[in-house]
Amino acid sequence: MNTRWRGCLLEVVETVLLTVVIFFVVQHFVAQPYQINQVSMENTLEPGQYVLVDKISPLWSDYKRGDVIVFEPPKGASEGGPDIPFIKRVIGVGGDLVEIHDNAVFVNGAKMTEPYVYMEQPTTPLNQTSSWRVPSGQLFVLGDHREASQDSRYFGTVAKSSVVGRAWLRYWPMDKFSLLDSPKFPGVPNASPVGASPTGASPAGASPAGASPTQ
Repeated sequence: MNTRWRGCLLEVVETVLLTVVIFFVVQHFVAQPYQINQVSMENTLEPGQYVLVDKISPLWSDYKRGDVIVFEPPKGASEGGPDIPFIKRVIGVGGDLVEIHDNAVFVNGAKMTEPYVYMEQPTTPLNQTSSWRVPSGQLFVLGDHREASQDSRYFGTVAKSSVVGRAWLRYWPMDKFSLLDSPKFPGVPNASPVGASPTGASPAGASPAGASPTQ
């Protein structure tokens, strides 16, 4: 092989290796694609759709009420099979008192206005627990399709350390391409972070793998 062809081959190999490294870094530290496999976030997100999960901005912009997050399913919980990540909406953050009664969600005593809930379904407890104090470093999450969701009503709060990131962009199918905005809840007061465990709730988590999954 002459010097010219050897040089061309070396450039191709270097380009391929650089592309693989960049893909690995982006996939594991910046953003990751996920496929929706279950119905617990309808109509916001439907089975077969793909979202891009932002992994890096939570390092400086903490999770807040209304964010849609992807996280590893807690022990004993499974909607789409073992090890398939969950995708839910953040309802309560550290310090919040979350209560479910009168077919609605209340945070720190204020009733949540939730236009994203599937077909305006009522929200009811999934077991005997109807009140949770969210510890610091934890999140209380619910699915938008309340009657088809395993969420914090069932498994308690989830640890932030188990969260992959926030879903911020639906990119497939193309006719559904859109940003996933977090709604505002101006009538809900903030609470000071606490370290106590929530009533009847147990923390969950670790972190998902790969690029397939959710709910």
